[in-house]
Amino acid sequence: MNIALLGYGRMGKEIEKVALDRGHSIIHKISSDITAYDFTNVDVAIDFSIPSAAFQNITHCIKQQIPVISGTTGWLEKYDEVITLCEAEKGTFLYASNFSLGVNIFFEINSYLAKMMSQLEDYKVEIEEIHHTKKLDAPSGTAITLAEGIMQHTKYTDWKLDEAASADEISIVAKRIPEVPGTHEITYTSSIDTIAIKHEAHNRQGFALGAVVAAEWIQHRVGVYTMKDVLNI
Repeated sequence: MNIALLGYGRMGKEIEKVALDRGHSIIHKISSDITAYDFTNVDVAIDFSIPSAAFQNITHCIKQQIPVISGTTGWLEKYDEVITLCEAEKGTFLYASNFSLGVNIFFEINSYLAKMMSQLEDYKVEIEEIHHTKKLDAPSGTAITLAEGIMQHTKYTDWKLDEAASADEISIVAKRIPEVPGTHEITYTSSIDTIAIKHEAHNRQGFALGAVVAAEWIQHRVGVYTMKDVLNI
């Protein structure tokens, strides 16, 4: 499989290692204007760029009929535009706030726990996320996905970052600490006890592996997908 890496920062370099280990080729490493590159021999593009570049990267690939997966966060106000374009062009697109296989299992555990807690009004939920100091957005896309999973099954209607949350809002606390790949913890606290679930990444390899697995899966498909489709969960 010939891969174009859109964004060649720390995640791009980690994806390159995993992809080469799995027998794939990296034919572009793009950290500038994507339109300057020839995509004739590209089988799939993997976007881990920056929020200001992601939309152009993704739409360019869709228009070129190149399947593209994206793990860039901070651009999702234009997500619906991408979906509309993908459907019109009969393109292929997969977005995930987190490609880690373990985190996607964690998403399912989070939703299941939220269903169980939905009738227990004495508990107040909070999400804490910790990432490295070079992460550009807060809260993390993963934390937002976790909040959305809780909101689907409970009374909560919104989330609030680093501020006092009202009774119908989920409080998200974002911390930035050097060299932390990513930690997410959900706690339900009452006056009696606390219930908590946590995912802690030890390195970036899990994110990179998930991205490459998703690229392998999506290569010959058409449509809009998520990691649930890739993992059949």
